Order: sequence, then structure tokens, then C-alpha cells
Amino acid sequence: MITTRATRAACAAGLLLALGLTTACSTGQSAVSGGDAPVAPVDGRISLTYLQKQGDQEYFVGEAAGAKAKAAELGVDLKVVNLGSDANKTVSEVQSALAQKSNGVIVVVPDPAVGPQVVQLAKDAKVALLTSDDQICATGPDPAACPKENLVPRIGFSGQQMGGEVGKRAAEEFAKAGWNPAETRTVSAWKQDVTVCGDRVKAAKDAFAAAVPGVQNIDVATDNTPTGAQDKIAATVTANRGVKHWVVWGCNDENVQGGVTALANAGVKAEDVIGVGLGAYLACKEWGGGKPSGMKAALFINGRDVGALAVQTMVDKLKNGKAFPAEAFAPTTMVDAANWKAAGVSCG
Repeated sequence: MITTRATRAACAAGLLLALGLTTACSTGQSAVSGGDAPVAPVDGRISLTYLQKQGDQEYFVGEAAGAKAKAAELGVDLKVVNLGSDANKTVSEVQSALAQKSNGVIVVVPDPAVGPQVVQLAKDAKVALLTSDDQICATGPDPAACPKENLVPRIGFSGQQMGGEVGKRAAEEFAKAGWNPAETRTVSAWKQDVTVCGDRVKAAKDAFAAAVPGVQNIDVATDNTPTGAQDKIAATVTANRGVKHWVVWGCNDENVQGGVTALANAGVKAEDVIGVGLGAYLACKEWGGGKPSGMKAALFINGRDVGALAVQTMVDKLKNGKAFPAEAFAPTTMVDAANWKAAGVSCG
């Protein structure tokens, strides 16, 4: 719940969530709450715009494919836009989508700081807004500091569930390896201003620590790319030369692959590394080569499922008036070198 002062500030700024909300500027209650926009049902053909960060990344390529397939199935016009890592492009492309009369906008933001502006644009246009993967807040730049009722409805995966699965598998691999906790370090690598990343990493830490007490953790701030993670983790390894065994997890496959590569370059043998990825789209490349790898497992998250579910959820809202869920989650599967092909992992 935001304070009365914060409520007045939010009202003054006009950042009231368009997804269904009642205001309480006169009562001191939260000015924004999660829910549905006062958007009129669409009688004719629906037009949607899907704005994605990092649209050339394997996961988001799959997400776009899933969204397009579902749109074709439902008879919906869909435009997919790659935002790259440009927060300013997010705003301009939302404006473009609204100018082109899109009935609904689904967005994966490169930077959550644009959330309030994106929400305000959708509100003013009376257009339904849904996020996928990453959260945005209607009243501030940081979803982690946002009251739940002010978060825009999201389609994706449960950060807590995913991180928990990663931490559990890492603990299982640790037990099989029989390592001494005092000679081991865990590395948690993630872009620290992305809320869902923080959720994943915290859950991984908690699950691992519950099963394997006494292992020291090292947090590493990255840009969520393989090269960025590799550089930062390489510095961490250099600063901890006495460590014999390493366990690596992070927000995504990129962080873990970067960590595994950094450790290999530092001369750490694959049998002394436990990497548990999140995504599996890069982990599978490690396994496809047939050589020993520190990447021991990965949680398979299928972007196609998220893209399809996001489009279906938006169409249910616009055609049938069905309320947006606060969050809706797609399924996940833990895979490794033995079963990733059978699980249907796409390894481009």
C-alpha cells in the first residue's frame, strides 16, 4: 500500500493504471490497483502489437513465433516489434501502435523505468495493456518497490518457482559431486534492476541453502549477456583463486554460460563446475558438442508458450471481457545432456 503522500503524488502525475482501476485520491488509499481497463469489447477483427526487448535472442524468437501462431489460429492481426535494449524505442513504439489503432499492446520492456509512461499512454488511448516476462509498475520506475496492486498484469513464468527448481537441481548435483562446502562457492549472476531476475536468484539461493548449508555465495551484477557475465565472473574467479569448486546460476542461460566459460578459461575443470541454466537454449549448445561441460542442467522455459498465452489472454479480454489475471504462468521442465532433445528444446 502506498502512503497518502505518495498517492497524492501519483494522482498529480496522472499515473493511474488503465487496467481497471478505481482511484482513491480523495481517501488516501492506493490510487492504482491491478485489474482490467475500461476497454470496450472489439466486435470486428482484433489488431495487437507485441513489443519485445532483445527480439533476436533465442527465447524471444520462440516467444514471437508462439504469439504469431496463436494469432493466426484466432484470426487476429499481430505486429511484432524488436525493441532491442532501447528504452526510448519502447515509448515511441507504444505511441506508434496506438496511432495505428492497435486494440491491445503486449510489451516486454528493456527497462522497467518506462513503465509509468507506457501505462499512461495506454490509459489515455483506452487500449488494453499486458506485459510478458518482465514486470512494470504504473506508479514508479522500480517494480520491486511497487505495491502489488500497481503492477501491470503479466504473462510469463513464476520467478520463485523457476529459481527454486534451479537451486534444488544445483543442490542435487552438489550432493552427487560430494564436494566440501568450505572449498566451494556459489555464484549468483543477474542484472540487478530487473525484478523477475531478483526473484529467480533469491529463490535459487534459498533452495540451495536449505539443502546445502555452509556454502558461501557471491553475488555478481551483470548485464544479462554471456560476454557481460563472463567478464564479471572472470574477475570474481581471479579474486578467489583458492576456491576449488564452483556452482553457478543466474537470471538466464546467458549468465550461466558466461560463468561456465569464464571458469573454463581460468583453468577450472568441468568436473569442478556445476552450472544450472535457466532457459536451456544456450545450455543445449554446450551439450550438443559432446565435450565435458560445467553446464550440468538447465530449466527449460519455452518462449512459444508465453507468446501464445499472452495473445490468448489479450483476445479473451477484448472479445469476451474476461478479466486479466494478475499473473499467468507457462510450464517449465528441467533438462540435461541426456534428455534435452526429447524435451523439445530448440537449440539454434
